Amino acid sequence: MSQGIYISVPFCRSKCSFCNFASGVFSRGLFDRYVEQLCSDIESAPTIACHLGGVLEREVDSVYLGGGTPSVLAPDQLERIFRAVRETFAVERTAEITVECAPGTISEEILEALLRCGVNRVSLGVQSFVDQECSSVGRLHTRAITLADMVRLRSAGIGNISIDLIAGLPHQTAESWGLSLSETLATGVPHVSIYMLEVDEDSRLGNELLAGGSRYHAHFVPDDDLTADLYLAGCERLVRGGVRQYEISNFARPVTHGIGLWESRHNLKYWTRQPYLGFGVDAHSMLLAEPRLKSQGTEAVRFATPDSLEAYSFTGDDLPVRVKQLQSLRTLIDRQAAVEESFFLGLRLNRGVSVAELRTRYGDSVMDNKARVIAELIEVGLLEGNGEPVKLTARGRLLSNEVFARFLHEPCAAP
Repeated sequence: MSQGIYISVPFCRSKCSFCNFASGVFSRGLFDRYVEQLCSDIESAPTIACHLGGVLEREVDSVYLGGGTPSVLAPDQLERIFRAVRETFAVERTAEITVECAPGTISEEILEALLRCGVNRVSLGVQSFVDQECSSVGRLHTRAITLADMVRLRSAGIGNISIDLIAGLPHQTAESWGLSLSETLATGVPHVSIYMLEVDEDSRLGNELLAGGSRYHAHFVPDDDLTADLYLAGCERLVRGGVRQYEISNFARPVTHGIGLWESRHNLKYWTRQPYLGFGVDAHSMLLAEPRLKSQGTEAVRFATPDSLEAYSFTGDDLPVRVKQLQSLRTLIDRQAAVEESFFLGLRLNRGVSVAELRTRYGDSVMDNKARVIAELIEVGLLEGNGEPVKLTARGRLLSNEVFARFLHEPCAAP
């Protein structure tokens, strides 16, 4: 089975007020040191996987550079990263290779570097096509800049473009949201992601909202009901416009000449529990368990790197230090945990989860308790599918975290 590779680049031009990711604004002098460490970690991947008990697949069919804003790196730094990947792994000719870019950061030099690196998909962090909404959260681009970048990407041969939108930004209304959706459909991009604004203390805006303050335009953030309405309106509008929903937050157009949708191949690995390796700050990995661990009941091995640049050690070639760091953040996934993951990841997809397939793979004893949970969630209208497969309802998508919690070993009370 081919695996995916995720590479975290935690550097940004500016830190968005809503962002709770492990990213920030750092001196460019740090970039080269970070890239050097990334390359060292990538080259050490076979040894690291062996020490952590995972099966490393050399064949790779997806590479994803996220962050942060990878396009703030210098062209030669991007090329060094991709060279390390190709020297360590066998990247398939038809692999999906994605780089996240902020509008306004794709210079001619960066665009040329992306092409030399084999990038064939770009995810643009647009968030909104309304300039006031972008500036209110610290985004540095405008609608005009975004549209110009898309023209340049397409002219260069990169037509597989994904747009991110956020429902619930400060100053957003049903009317302004409609403008962003109309502009998105007019661009004809093959992939769109819609996220509802997260309110938590890990972002400046979220913390201000929880405190009831007015900094960062917090007093102009739509309430939860309006944000939910905007999300539902976005789902409906995109589907009406021919961009089909295939996951809670993701939508794709049908492939023009072929079968299927322009889905994110890399992200599907997360939701369908396929193996992937992550490198850099706050990067997560999941590998199938090697035979010795598998004989002891372990299905897969998950591990992660520290979630801040401060905690992420610049170890150079000191492999034992990196292995020890990763071992401290390793989790062994047994059959029970694998079933739980199959539900709270697989239910994100519109196609849902096949209970029959899971029962065949993991046995009746593991699945019987889940059947009771499924029946309860169907009864309260959060799941549908008395037959096969089981899927979230529209209401279930809005309350997905509550649904997913019910499938954990110690389930929360019914929502």
